[in-house]
Amino acid sequence: ECAADEDARQLARARAAARRAELDLEYIRSFADRVRELFPFCPSGRERLIAEHACRKYNGRVGRSAAAKELDKEAVRLAVTAHVRHAETNYDDLLLKGVERQQAREKVNSKVSRIIDRWEHGGSQD
Repeated sequence: ECAADEDARQLARARAAARRAELDLEYIRSFADRVRELFPFCPSGRERLIAEHACRKYNGRVGRSAAAKELDKEAVRLAVTAHVRHAETNYDDLLLKGVERQQAREKVNSKVSRIIDRWEHGGSQD
């Protein structure tokens, strides 16, 4: 009996996987739209990068949290802040040099804040 319906079960699994992928793409698109809404001066295309990274499955990142799935402002802000920290500052270099995580965050915090403010409200470049 199991062997007889193996093809049907395999097809059902493939359809379910395709649907999950489609739902993930919709979620990433919605998350990116929310980034753009909250940070209208974010460089073009960056909202998609932020969403793809934050919403990656099985990573424990903020984008997979319940708040993020509701497109909560603070959850989206956390994802944008993490992106800015890693992509726009020397934070990763500091970590590689052995600087403790909290100390490295403190060192880049003012630059992160300026960039976040600029992405949110506009204004001059650093």
